Amino acid sequence: MFITSLTIIALVGFGLAWSVTILHAQNSYNKETAQLIAEMPQIAAELREHDLIPANNNWLMENNKQKRYMMASCSQDFADVWTSSLATDAGLTNICERFESIVDSNPPYFLNMSDNRSYFAYLLPVELNQTQYNMVVLKEADTVENDFKRFKKLTYLRLGVVMLLAFILLISAAYWGMRPLTRLKSELQAIGDGNKKSLSDGYPQELEGVTQALNQLLSQSSAQQERYQNAMNDLAHSLKTRLAAVHAITDDATLSKSDASEKIMQQVGQMDQLVKYQLKRALVGRQGLVQEQTPVQPMVEQLSQMLFKIYQEKNVKFSSHIDSDINFPINKGDLMELCGNLMENAFRLCISEVIVTATIDSEGHSILCVEDDGPGVDESLKARIIQRGVRADTQSPGQGIGLAVCNEIVSSYHGLLSITESELEGAKFTIKIPPQ
Repeated sequence: MFITSLTIIALVGFGLAWSVTILHAQNSYNKETAQLIAEMPQIAAELREHDLIPANNNWLMENNKQKRYMMASCSQDFADVWTSSLATDAGLTNICERFESIVDSNPPYFLNMSDNRSYFAYLLPVELNQTQYNMVVLKEADTVENDFKRFKKLTYLRLGVVMLLAFILLISAAYWGMRPLTRLKSELQAIGDGNKKSLSDGYPQELEGVTQALNQLLSQSSAQQERYQNAMNDLAHSLKTRLAAVHAITDDATLSKSDASEKIMQQVGQMDQLVKYQLKRALVGRQGLVQEQTPVQPMVEQLSQMLFKIYQEKNVKFSSHIDSDINFPINKGDLMELCGNLMENAFRLCISEVIVTATIDSEGHSILCVEDDGPGVDESLKARIIQRGVRADTQSPGQGIGLAVCNEIVSSYHGLLSITESELEGAKFTIKIPPQ
């Protein structure tokens, strides 16, 4: 862009300089022609001297001045009629013939004569004794050429100064114009290095649309990356429970080989469903998952059987109060995540009893309650444990993901997750999802 701009300026500048020099040459020629017209009495005097006009011309006698010209008188078709003595003495006898070869060009007329010198030719149409003649007057070109060269040199010198100023201004414009792009480059580099998350404000109006679009793209990319990471963490958390169930099944000596294989395959099937569910959620997010009516009772029973195997040494007393016709308006994978995480926490932290209740209230809200008789949740932790990485029980292994996943799922359905104290003197987790 910089080179193109400088080239355009140079072309325009040299074009103007060329036009100015041509105009100057034509102007000089016109001045000389005007001067010759003013000197017509002197030219006529020389013509009268050679008996080409009558001698009794009063105007000619009044304006007679002794001055000799290098000139020739030509007919209408530029045939030689008469040549002045000054031209004849210089050996210039073919003025009309040479001028005829250039008469169709534009003035100024420039002739190289037989004496190897350059002349400017001036054409003066005159009428003598009712006959039209073409008077061709020659003047040495040295003076005019020197003046033209000086003017040309000065013109191009001025053009050089203008080009230098234009070059300096273009460099300044390029520097100040490229500063925002340099800043943009450095900020993008900082974002790539992980030192920044978005582009700053204060860019010129021409770049605001670009920076806003980049910030939006960065935000979407960051959200997608976070979604992928969360989905993988959630998948690992969900598979951990199923793997624990598989270990419990393989260690259960009371099961026959066929029963153990059947139960293991059930867990593998659930793992397969979880993988598909989490991969889909990583791509489209929770809001993009299709909502459906999912029965609650079969899901709770299936999960309770798995958890009995994992925590069989605790002899947990489990009871559920769920009608068989109760369906929640959420995705099957989401319901499995909700029930699985809340029930796994209850089985792990309870002393001996866990209760799960699912109902539909008079306003159509779907309500799921999971309570236990464990230590409960401290009041100061209730608002924090639904965040990723925050755990109420720091003594047992875990990543603090389960309740955060539940809260994300419930929020995606515009529901509410609350934590209160159970009648069993443990924790009570209540999920309330509005009708869809």
